[in-house]
Amino acid sequence: MNILGKLLIIFFYAIYLKMIETIYNFLPLTPFLSTSGQPTEKEIAALAEEGCEVFINLALHDDPRYSLKDEASYVKSLGLQYVHIPVQFDRPLKSDLVAFFHAMESNKGKKIHVHCAANKRVTVFLGLYFFIREGKSEEEAFDPMWEIWKPDVIWSSFMDAMVVEFHL
Repeated sequence: MNILGKLLIIFFYAIYLKMIETIYNFLPLTPFLSTSGQPTEKEIAALAEEGCEVFINLALHDDPRYSLKDEASYVKSLGLQYVHIPVQFDRPLKSDLVAFFHAMESNKGKKIHVHCAANKRVTVFLGLYFFIREGKSEEEAFDPMWEIWKPDVIWSSFMDAMVVEFHL
């Protein structure tokens, strides 16, 4: 490949990276895990181009303000595995969290992106996953959450109940 070809590759790679950085409330947590609010189709394509293999959505599909028209089909058309765990923002459930734990554990070693509408549900669920399943300290587990938001009474109560439920 000649110099011009290499420069073009670098240029387009920089465009993809720039597009990923514009995703609402984007947090790159590890080389294998990132989170965000609702990405656009172009941003999802950029994540796929960056090697994302699993796309987990914790948002609902029934509100066009916070979801894409047929996100599941679009994500699958890019060759990604799609996991949808619809978590009601005003009523998170233990069964949602258990499904999330299963999705994370069954995809260990793969490059995962997790999103919801604003990265609030995601950061709580990931904090609980890091704390309960991976044994991280509370501070380390919930640090990404504090970057995005301070949970309201519904979510704080849910977090407390899940920690008690899993006997920690």
